[in-house]
Amino acid sequence: MNSRSSKGIEVVGVALAMLALPVTSIAADEAVNLFKSKCAMCHGPDGTAKTIMGEKLKIPDLHSGDVQKKSDADLKTIITKGKDKMPAYETKLSKEQVDSLVAFIRDLAKKN
Repeated sequence: MNSRSSKGIEVVGVALAMLALPVTSIAADEAVNLFKSKCAMCHGPDGTAKTIMGEKLKIPDLHSGDVQKKSDADLKTIITKGKDKMPAYETKLSKEQVDSLVAFIRDLAKKN
């Protein structure tokens, strides 16, 4: 391969990487907004459950080891089917939205 076509491939690679950045940022913003609109009332805006409902219902901190050790599949089931006092969101959220919430919960642990 000559250096000219090699540079062309590098340019295409960099361009594709740059295009992916805004999509990731948009998806993260959507997950934050979704969490705020559907979850923060009980789980708190930061996932610590330091809300009136969170304390009343003894909702676990989403940063905690007990929550973070659950598999993605377990978290998806809890979100879609509900658990204890948590309502089911199966008919209210798309699969992609549930996936984004699981990713958001995983990101909370990184901020702990």
